[in-house]
Amino acid sequence: MIEAERIQEHAKVIGADGIPVGTVDRVVDGRIKLTKRDSGEGSHEGHHHFIPLSLVAYADGDTVRLSSNGSVSVSYEQEENGSSAH
Repeated sequence: MIEAERIQEHAKVIGADGIPVGTVDRVVDGRIKLTKRDSGEGSHEGHHHFIPLSLVAYADGDTVRLSSNGSVSVSYEQEENGSSAH
């Protein structure tokens, strides 16, 4: 797993397939907290989502690349209460 210190705030999170997933707000408890504006629509709108650091392939400057495709990574997002967002 990548060290949390390597992930910068406001870095773009990109899936292995190049699809944008969101923007880093910060790293909390071994998870990337995405900004609220990347929260999606409907019941997911307006709150933060999280992606486990275990899905990060590498972090380089203002880009975080995931080891899974963007569409798959979104299904792994977790809300603040720890429940999966599907």
